[in-house]
Amino acid sequence: MTEAILLVGGKGTRLRPLTVNTPKPMVPAAGVPFLTHQLARARAAGVTHVVLATSYLAEVFEPHFGDGSALGLELEYVTEDEPLGTGGAIRNVAPRLRSAPDEPVLIFNGDILTGLDIRALVSTHSATGADVSLHLTRVADPRAYGLVPTDDTGRVTAFLEKPQTPEEIVTDQINAGAYVFRRSLIDTIPAGRPVSVERETFPGLLAEGAHLQGMVDSTYWLDLGTPQAFVRGSADLVLGRAPSPAVPGRCGDRLVLPTARVAPDAKLTGGTVVGEGAVIGSGARVMGSTILSGAVVEPGAVITDSLVGEGARIGARTLLDGAVIGDGASVGTDNELRAGVRVWCGAVLPDGSVRFSSDM
Repeated sequence: MTEAILLVGGKGTRLRPLTVNTPKPMVPAAGVPFLTHQLARARAAGVTHVVLATSYLAEVFEPHFGDGSALGLELEYVTEDEPLGTGGAIRNVAPRLRSAPDEPVLIFNGDILTGLDIRALVSTHSATGADVSLHLTRVADPRAYGLVPTDDTGRVTAFLEKPQTPEEIVTDQINAGAYVFRRSLIDTIPAGRPVSVERETFPGLLAEGAHLQGMVDSTYWLDLGTPQAFVRGSADLVLGRAPSPAVPGRCGDRLVLPTARVAPDAKLTGGTVVGEGAVIGSGARVMGSTILSGAVVEPGAVITDSLVGEGARIGARTLLDGAVIGDGASVGTDNELRAGVRVWCGAVLPDGSVRFSSDM
């Protein structure tokens, strides 16, 4: 096992305003771009060559990661001229792969935080002689996901759309966004057009009699597609609930990066991250939240399960609960923002002007 494809081309629409200036995989989680955690876990599993399939804000990736040597990897970058979907992106990077036709190629979605045993997935693929192997996870409520039932041997029997009625919930297994492909199968994906691996490639292979193997691994798994999930994932990395060798410090209740300044009487709990150059004022309380680089939290502010963007300012005694504050935004004193409020990049909210408002 030597190479992998990382699908990092999505626009991250559900994560706005975090992704207005930054592609989703580059938004910081536990102090480093989220993609760093995925690359570090791949390297720990024995991967040495990774091709990044980029599209949206593609120019951001290479200046940060370079050739990958700092992570012990060899990185290559392939940018789509137009969005090609998951299957199209996989096919588009095929010329950069080095594996022989029957060798395995790992593929990861760029927005999944998981404790998957990568080596076990590859071992399952090899032992069963599968054409494609899929990481499956079990969820308590599968109604928001496509379902992937398997037989007693773990062989995939169908790919089902999101269930609309209780009778349609035939399994709690869902596609968890990590795959092993037999290298030769990647070349069978149509080139030069959008292809969904979930809706077209996998069902098509199944209809043709290909062997698709599922491996259920129900360790930590989280889709970071929403701001609330992203904040939770970052906190879980800091707390050690989600495994990653790339967390820049010891796991614990808080992670304060070296140039941040935190007042002695400020309280940081629940996996809170304070980025480089950020300032936390006297008496502030920050719980389970991410404060990105250069942000300022003024005295007495209370921030819970929220994300404060780069260079943003949160006024004294302001309360945030489940809010997302875009880069460079300013929230004045004595405001109260709850329940999924998003403040757009650069917005200015005057003192005492907001209480339980919608997106701004």
